[in-house]
Amino acid sequence: MARKPKQQRSKATVDAIVEAALIAIARQGPAATTARQIADIAGIGVGSMYEYFEDKDAVFEAAGARFVDDTVAMIKPLIPTLVQLNIRDAVAKLLFTFRDFLEENDQLYLHCARHAFSLDMVIYQQPINRALMDLFTQYLMHHPDMLRLPNIPALAYFYINGGVFTVVRHLSEKEPTQGFDELVTVFGDILASYAEHKLGLTEA
Repeated sequence: MARKPKQQRSKATVDAIVEAALIAIARQGPAATTARQIADIAGIGVGSMYEYFEDKDAVFEAAGARFVDDTVAMIKPLIPTLVQLNIRDAVAKLLFTFRDFLEENDQLYLHCARHAFSLDMVIYQQPINRALMDLFTQYLMHHPDMLRLPNIPALAYFYINGGVFTVVRHLSEKEPTQGFDELVTVFGDILASYAEHKLGLTEA
């Protein structure tokens, strides 16, 4: 049975294992990643790794949780600022910040995010979706006119999944046909124009 890390040294070892798993997943995806590869990257033996994790799947779960926690930690501090902005500016700030986050550490999380859309790793998206839904809900509360919009659940689905997919897909392309700035502008225009049209507003 894997033991819980209590001492600082043990926690550092667990952190190294989780970081190594993220690196391995980013390089080749979860299906091709082995316990030996993770241990080698972490600089420990496989036996030492299994002192803290039941199996490779448990390491993947910890790596997925790290990715989710860091993504949610990126989103939450933005919420007080984003809810004060108009739709176009809020969308732009969120997507540009998300892009910068994914490109940190030699695009480590970008590569992991690609694999999060496949296999069982899709389950790790749910906390991120909840954080984005919280942002969407708070935005509506700060802009009460928008509560009159029809099909708010569909709008939320488009905003959450469309935004995340747009950023990950664009950054994953070697030679994108469109600039990132252009995509962000179009995405914001679609949401803003929809609200303006439905509510008869000049700026949502």
